[in-house]
Amino acid sequence: MTAQNESANARAHLRICGRVQGVYYRASMIREAQQLGLNGWVRNCDDGSVEAIAEGPRTKLDALIAWCGQGPRGARVDGVDVHWEPPQRDFFGFAVKR
Repeated sequence: MTAQNESANARAHLRICGRVQGVYYRASMIREAQQLGLNGWVRNCDDGSVEAIAEGPRTKLDALIAWCGQGPRGARVDGVDVHWEPPQRDFFGFAVKR
């Protein structure tokens, strides 16, 4: 990957499966995303997974995805599905979507 591609903005649509609800996963993810300077949202899904969309520099998104594979203490992550999309630039900040 070139330096230009590493700093280019991207959008990652994430689905995190495992024991990721009831363990402060969303709140912890918001804190992590904010520290990385990313924009987007996170929400619990009816099937017990967590869904998120994050936008920002590809290197920062890669760091968030790596964090998602571990999650906060108490979480058990079985998998993180990532779908890359063109950035939409329609978010400001990172928050829970209901």
